[in-house]
Amino acid sequence: MTIKRILCPTALTSGSDGALRFALALARTYDAKLIAFHCKPANGNGVIAQSEVKASLEQSIFQRLEIAELSTIDWERVVETCDDAGTAITNYAAEHGVDLIVMRSRRRPHLAALLGSTAESVCRTAPCSVLVTHHDERDWVGATTREINLKRVLVAYDFSDHSELALNAALTFAQEYQSELHLLHVLPPSTLNEPEISWYPLRQEGTYHKAARQLQQAVPAEAHLWCQVRHAVSEGQPYREILNYGESNDIDLICLGAHGAGFGMRALFGSNVDRVLRQAPCPVLVARPLKRAKAFPIELSVGKSTHAQAALTG
Repeated sequence: MTIKRILCPTALTSGSDGALRFALALARTYDAKLIAFHCKPANGNGVIAQSEVKASLEQSIFQRLEIAELSTIDWERVVETCDDAGTAITNYAAEHGVDLIVMRSRRRPHLAALLGSTAESVCRTAPCSVLVTHHDERDWVGATTREINLKRVLVAYDFSDHSELALNAALTFAQEYQSELHLLHVLPPSTLNEPEISWYPLRQEGTYHKAARQLQQAVPAEAHLWCQVRHAVSEGQPYREILNYGESNDIDLICLGAHGAGFGMRALFGSNVDRVLRQAPCPVLVARPLKRAKAFPIELSVGKSTHAQAALTG
C-alpha cells in the first residue's frame, strides 16, 4: 500500500476536524501530500463566502499543527461547491490521484443510521482506501507529540480479493509501527457444531482446521521477522465477531475489505462493514482498490506548502 496523497474531508466543526490529526500524522510518516477538503453547499453566498470558508479551513489546520510543523509537509486546502458531499469527495479523490481518504464519522442513533452517513457512502464508492475515525474510540495519535502508537492491527479476513487488500494495508501499518498483526476469519453460525465434524475421515481437515491453516498461509513468511502474527477462527455474525474481537483484544485499527463473501455491501439495513463502522471501538480502514481518473506521477520528494511558507514569513 503506497500512501503519497491523503485527502481529509472536514465540515469545519470540532468533531469533523478530529480526523485532521490522524491525517496529519500519517502525512508526516509517509511524506505524503495532505489535502484538506471542504464541500460548500451549492446555495452558498458566492465568492465572498468561498473566501471565508477557505480561511476557516486553514485556521482548522493551524489548530492541529504548529506553523513550524506545517513547513515540513506538503499540504493544500480545497473548497468545492457541491450538492452531495460524498460524491464530491469520491470524485475529487479519483481525479487527483488520492491514495487514502481519512475522515470522521459521527455515532448515529440506530434509526438515523438506516439512512446512512457521508462516511459510509464514501466507503462504498471511494476510488481508494478509507480510514474512518470517531470521537469516542481508542486513539493512537498523540495529541501534542503527533506520534503514532499503533500496537495491534486486526484484519477481518475471508479469503476474498478484497480482504487481501485489507491484509496488504494492515501489513504496511504493522511493518511501519512494529504492530501486532491479528487475522480473524468468521465461519457461518453453527459450522463448528455440525454433526459430521466429529467423524471426518483420518487425515481430512475439518472446516475449522482448514480455515486456521489458510490464515497461517495468508501472511508472507518475512512478515514474522518484524511483527508478531496471531490467528483466530470464530463463528457467528461477522460484524459481531469483529467487534467483540476488537474490544476484547484492545485492537487499535480494524482493516476490512469493502466487498467479499463475509463483508459485502448488501442488505437494506446495513452491511457488516456499515455496522463495524458505526460500532467499532477503534478507527476502521476500509480497503478498496485504486481507481483513478488518470495516471499520476510518483512524488519522489515533498516540498514545503506555499501556505506554510506564507505563515512563516508573516
